Amino acid sequence: WLHKLTARQDIILAAMLLLAVFMMIIPLPTPLIDILIAINLTLSITLLMMAVYIREPMEFSAFPSVLLITTLYRLALTISTSRLILLQHDAGEIVYTFGNFAVGGNLAVGLIVFAIITVVQFIVITKGSERVAEVSARFSLDAMPGKQMSIDGDMRAGIIDATEARRQRALVQKESQLYGAMDGAMKFVKGDAIASIIVILVNIVGGICVGVFMHEMSAGDAAATYAILSVGDGLIAQIPALLISIAAGIIVTRVPGENRRNLASELTEQILRQRQALWIVAAVLALFAALPGFPT
Repeated sequence: WLHKLTARQDIILAAMLLLAVFMMIIPLPTPLIDILIAINLTLSITLLMMAVYIREPMEFSAFPSVLLITTLYRLALTISTSRLILLQHDAGEIVYTFGNFAVGGNLAVGLIVFAIITVVQFIVITKGSERVAEVSARFSLDAMPGKQMSIDGDMRAGIIDATEARRQRALVQKESQLYGAMDGAMKFVKGDAIASIIVILVNIVGGICVGVFMHEMSAGDAAATYAILSVGDGLIAQIPALLISIAAGIIVTRVPGENRRNLASELTEQILRQRQALWIVAAVLALFAALPGFPT
């Protein structure tokens, strides 16, 4: 039955989408929340590694849809953990561990770390990737008629046959659709970053109110308890979002080369090709090392 189940990927995907919707409504136990958080981290790392190892963006043309699905899953997970924080002041071991590790005995430091990660993701990576996707979609659409004419010219000149011409036309159209879809999908990532900021503020304020008025806790104890969980919830949502945003940025900024290599191979080849620049860098670092007080 496992072989039959893996052969029906459509059923698995539909079940995952329905699970994400029901997660927003039905309270989940904390052990299940820990498993779902681990799955979220695994998915984000997997997408980042795929973005690094693909040779051109067209090899991962399903990425815009994956971006939408992971954003929905992450938001549903955030809603589930927020419900547990406010109802039980317990959102599982992973959320508490992340919050306690980030805070490190100092609540202000934990909040500042979360704010820095959110700002880096929202302003630097997400906004930049969104702009690159928008420009790429516009230029890809503008260049499509010229590419189509070039393909027709090659076919009339006998350089390619009709089958190759159809394949290249389909590839040009698919490339334009990919960048257009990426332009739209980056809006979901941007909205997810904004929602995460709002959720952590609601969790802290709502948690203090719940702790003081319902559990008869002091304001300081309520702030410490719910703020640690809220910071952990925010970090456990922002770190996968940051990894996926980096993956999206890598994909939309890739310029496929003639040799069709992955990103690491292209970087290594292009950097090592400029030997003079590397010698200048070594000389500058040697000058810095000679300054008094610098570690050598």
